[in-house]
Amino acid sequence: MSAPADDRLQRLLGGEHLAPLRRRLRRRFERAPLDRAIGQIRVDGLAAEEHTALASLLGRPQRYAGSLQFDLELIDGNLRRSGVARSLRDALERLDGPITHVAEARLRLELRWSAVVDSCPHPDLLSMLGKAEGIGLLKRLARQDVAMASELCRSAEAVLRHLPAKGVTRSQLAASVLGDAHALDNGQAVATLVLAVRRRLGPPSPEDEDGQAQPASDGPPLRLGSAERARDIWARAGVLVNQLARPALFLNLPTKSTDGGGGRTGEPSYLSLRSLLRSPPSWDATGRRVFVCENPNLVAIAADRWGRHCAPLICTDGMPAASQRALLSQLAQADARLCYHGDFDWPGLRIGNHVMRAYGATPWRFGAADYVAAARMAPSRAQRLDGGAVEASWDEALATAMRELGIAIAEEATAAALLPDLDDR
Repeated sequence: MSAPADDRLQRLLGGEHLAPLRRRLRRRFERAPLDRAIGQIRVDGLAAEEHTALASLLGRPQRYAGSLQFDLELIDGNLRRSGVARSLRDALERLDGPITHVAEARLRLELRWSAVVDSCPHPDLLSMLGKAEGIGLLKRLARQDVAMASELCRSAEAVLRHLPAKGVTRSQLAASVLGDAHALDNGQAVATLVLAVRRRLGPPSPEDEDGQAQPASDGPPLRLGSAERARDIWARAGVLVNQLARPALFLNLPTKSTDGGGGRTGEPSYLSLRSLLRSPPSWDATGRRVFVCENPNLVAIAADRWGRHCAPLICTDGMPAASQRALLSQLAQADARLCYHGDFDWPGLRIGNHVMRAYGATPWRFGAADYVAAARMAPSRAQRLDGGAVEASWDEALATAMRELGIAIAEEATAAALLPDLDDR
């Protein structure tokens, strides 16, 4: 640290009238390259008094000019010999405080951030932080504070070590691992970091897809604004959030046991997220077709028509939420052949894209020919298609046909075509 400026230095380079000159000289040191010493310095736009001050430091009178270039080593030597300062940099620091070398400070900061990343033992967290969007998220959550970032990583790593869980509530997980039951609530920094890591590991959410297929290895964007999306990511990790909300509706799902997991035969039944994660049924679905629809009314229609003879049927109830996604995942893992049908409108196609991509489903009478046939049977006052068009990943002709006819067709209106497929006698 430089000593305070003495009277001689104040007379040479101090005072408010020379403050602009000192600022320009300081910037030269702040922005100096890391790989070589400063040799020559050129200062332009000099006032007469500024030129006089520099000439005094050089130790020789010079005729006034608006610009002056000088050898830094010469001024440094003059200052040392006079005992005023060790160098020009030392003189400037004695007058106005320490000079921060921008490139050096940036390098030191980058090394500190690298140390934070390298200290993360969890491979999934380390992988995410190795990407620009991952380290950017950490910096935002830590408000650019390296120490806070290090603590966030330690907390996130502790939570990730307990995942996947088996039906533990989020508050229990937060309390047992972090000592605060609310530490993993929506919007908390640790929760956001954990969700970002887990999101990269699971199937994409429909908000990420937006009707377009993306390679999972690319890593989905780290937008975590929706409480529903957060609930779904926690559910995939076996953590319960609002565990009794929006249960999954189904009919006649086959199980290997008589534990009631498949519901009452012939009657629509529900499974909560809590039951699906804490005591998932043992599904007897290998190679079996399990039909998936979008609207609850179709389940009621099928139960009325076929009862206990209806083929296995699940309802997503619009875009599948955490319970529906857990059920679809379990059946896909049990090697069921999922077959999907939904509304012939743009949201219906978006849901179809998600279900088919995330769970390996195939279309169930959900192509262009099926749409055209249904449109021919539509009443004259049919509902018009609204909103932005969505391409169907399973049938390139479907969106084209829908744009041409411009009619939205609810799934219930196609029940007559769907019901024969559900006859499991």
